[in-house]
Parts: sequence; structure tokens; C-alpha cells
Amino acid sequence: MLTKGDEYPIHQTAEPIAFSGTDRNFYDRFFFCGYRPDGSGYFGAAFGVYPHLNIADAHFSIIKDGTQHCIHASRILGFERMDMHCGPIRIEVVEPLKTVRLIVDNHEGISADLTFEVRSAPIQEPRFTRRNGSRMMMDLTRFTVNCHVSGWVEVDGKREAYEGAFGTRDRSWGVRPIGAADPQPTIPATMPQFYWLWAPTNFPNLSLYAHVNEDEKGEAWNRRATLMMDGANQEGGMHFHDDRFTMNWAAGKRHATSARLDVRDDGGRNHVVTWEPIDTFMMKGIGYGHSEWVHGGFKGELAVEREDFRPADLDPLLMPHLHIQHVAIARHEGGGASSEGIGIVEQLVFGPHGPSGFKGLNDGAGA
Repeated sequence: MLTKGDEYPIHQTAEPIAFSGTDRNFYDRFFFCGYRPDGSGYFGAAFGVYPHLNIADAHFSIIKDGTQHCIHASRILGFERMDMHCGPIRIEVVEPLKTVRLIVDNHEGISADLTFEVRSAPIQEPRFTRRNGSRMMMDLTRFTVNCHVSGWVEVDGKREAYEGAFGTRDRSWGVRPIGAADPQPTIPATMPQFYWLWAPTNFPNLSLYAHVNEDEKGEAWNRRATLMMDGANQEGGMHFHDDRFTMNWAAGKRHATSARLDVRDDGGRNHVVTWEPIDTFMMKGIGYGHSEWVHGGFKGELAVEREDFRPADLDPLLMPHLHIQHVAIARHEGGGASSEGIGIVEQLVFGPHGPSGFKGLNDGAGA
């Protein structure tokens, strides 16, 4: 089957671009978020393509006055991976790895037109590979880049501009659980476990990228902490050593009240970055863990829906509510300098995690 992508010299296998190996869980996704310099006006967006499910979906969500307003969309892909639109949401790559435009045509009162211009070259994170017993759970590549964001978002007739705003976007592709759950359980059965922290942060002249995946004992199986000066190329990152996150979990929850990162630079100097949350964004607003709008779920030829909810009213220990992003004020001390920035601390923690005191699937701190 030939598609538009086959006209470009981008093949990675002997097959047409419509096919991506043999794993039905292969995906290819964009993620976006943005906010003003004080952290207000936070929005997130995701656009995913699932070649072997023949589905594309997209989501846009923004927090206003304590309410998260969301647009969810899903369509049959038609095997054309180059068509980056889904319902009212579409993506325009203005200049690859530099400038991307996110557009939301009006649907039930929500619309947006936002441009993301990178502050430096993207960073490629270490490859994420993780098995659940003998079964591959994750095998993916991702790049992340902080951006200057400009444009506007309109909700129910009120348009707000984004000038001098910041944000982050990423691209990831590979294998992760998508669509309908596998009916065949792994043998022997084990309690699911995942510990994920991700904290891309904008400082005045540079960006910090830090993340970690840990197992139930608190041992990291994927981690990175990097500084990128504005304008740096792909080899221009300063990679830290001995990076270690410390989380203060809210009593009875798996959401943090603060976060701290301790690292050491090439000169042996210690650095500390702390984050203090100022707002909470539920990742189900852009499809992550959503019970009805799961990534890769089949919704028919085309389906679009608006959803509104208040994060503060949701039970934080229900599985769809564990995955969050905190908009957070960041402070960096070390290397003879200090600065203040703004960023996010994404958290998805389920299953046991010894250092946090979590023993069950979704018990809260101090339980």
C-alpha cells in the first residue's frame, strides 16, 4: 500500500511507510504544552498516529479559573500518516525541528492558533525499553525541546493572547500500550508498576530537561538531566551526573507538594533545583489514561467531543487521575549562580515504590 510518505526518502524498512514493523502497539505522537511567564493560561495538546490500528486521535485542553476545558477527537487514519489533522485539531510543521504550528478550529467554543519556536536544538532522551515479564511494554525514542510560544486561545468567546510565553513540545515513536487492552495476561501475573517524573523547565537563558523512570525498589532504569543554553546545537547540552529526585508526596495522594533535583556537573560542583506547584493539569484531558478517550481507541470514522471538569473535584487516587502535570515555579542554585524559572513536573506513579512508601496499586502517601 503506497501513501504520501512513500514520495519522501524516509523509509526505515523494506516496507511502505504505511507499515511500521509488526507490533500492533506502534505509535507516533506529538505533545505540546504552554503557559505565560507566570505559569498562567496552561494548556496541553497531543496528536497520535497508530498505523497498525489505522487510527489517529488528537486532544487539546486548557485550565481556566480552576476548570479544565478539553476537546477530544478521533478518526480512521486511512493509512495516511502524513495527514496531521484530526477533527478540528491540526499540526503544521513550518520548519522541521525548529517551528511548529498548532491549530484548533472552533468546536463548541474552543479554538486556538499557537506557534512553537525552539529555544535550542531538541535533546534526544535515552531509549526507553521496558518489559512486563517476557512481553515488551515500552520500546520508544523521544526528543524534547523547550520553546517560545506565541498566538492565542479562545474559550467560550473569551480570547487570550500568548506573547512572551514558554512551553515544551516533544515527539515520540515506538511501542507502548495503546488502544484496547491485551486480553491475554502476562504469566505469571504481577502487579503493574510504573514510576515516572519529567520536569522540562524554562530558565531565563537556558532550559533544563530532567526525567527518571524507577522500578519498585527505586532503582532508575531510564534517567537524564541536561542543561541547554539558548541556541545550542544537538551536541551542546551539559549532562549532569548523579541526578536524584526527591518528592514530597501529599498525604493520602500520589501527587507531590514539592520536588527537588540534586545533580553534579562535570567540574564536580553540586546543583539543586526545586519546584513548587502552582496549578494542576490532569493528563486525561489530553487522552492519557482517559476511560473513554484512550489513545488509539476506536471511536468510528470521526468523533469529536468537548469535556469540562474541575481537577480539584476529582478523586486523586482513581487510576485515570494519577497522571498529572504540575505547573511549577523552579529555583536553581549551584555552580556559583542562582536563577528562577517556570516549568512542569509530570508525575505518573502506580504500583509499589519502596522509597515513596507505596505498596499497592494506587494507595496514597502515608497509607
